Amino acid sequence: MIKLAHVTKRFGDTVAVHDLTLEIQRGELFALLGRNGAGKTTTIKLIAGLLQPSAGAVEVCGLDVHRRPLEAKARLAYVPDQPFLYDKLTAREFLRFIAEMYGIPPAERDARVASLVRLFEIEGYLDALAESCSHGMKQRVVLAAALLHRPEVLVVDEPLVGLDPQNARLVKRVFREEAARGASILMSTHTLSVAEEVSDRIGILHEGRLVAVGTMDDLRARSRAGGSLEDLFFSILEGLGPEGAAPRAATPPGPGG
Repeated sequence: MIKLAHVTKRFGDTVAVHDLTLEIQRGELFALLGRNGAGKTTTIKLIAGLLQPSAGAVEVCGLDVHRRPLEAKARLAYVPDQPFLYDKLTAREFLRFIAEMYGIPPAERDARVASLVRLFEIEGYLDALAESCSHGMKQRVVLAAALLHRPEVLVVDEPLVGLDPQNARLVKRVFREEAARGASILMSTHTLSVAEEVSDRIGILHEGRLVAVGTMDDLRARSRAGGSLEDLFFSILEGLGPEGAAPRAATPPGPGG
């Protein structure tokens, strides 16, 4: 569902992503981890079609994101780390606008909007201008909008930022339900406990390189350490050579791969 083949992204002399090869299968929730500047957001923007790779190819549902962008993006939803809404639109107007962009018929649109409004508990804010909403409320509206067209691929950057514990729990449940429906989900997060709780596989980026990938058991074998994902994360990074390219364990396929 998501495939990156030897993808490199350069910004001038800076290599933000280096020779990244990764596949995320249908129904898999994949967590992408790394320190600030590791290349997570660049990778996400490459998948979403917001950046073009300097080398390599990115595919979504078998479609090259940069050669067939409209077809690929019709199957994808992207949620950035900062929720974007139009300040002078209400949540209701924004959701209808997104539905129209994806060509959802009005009758079906209204049913989907109503369902997602209930799911994310935004009934009381539907007719409030976006500029008057809190960060957490904007995040819920953006997540609802992302699910309107029932995407086959969901790419989210720090999805729980600004959410209270109740809504964070809701979003984690929604992600697992979307994966069970068959969606491929790539989630970038600094919250290691969340990645450990909900993801099927985990990848660790360091200076643009994928230095470890697999299940929790795979990462334990890779680091020869036990404990939490936080323990494994720091153990793996501390064990890297000076170029950040220590040998990696084999990369097992995701569910069904």
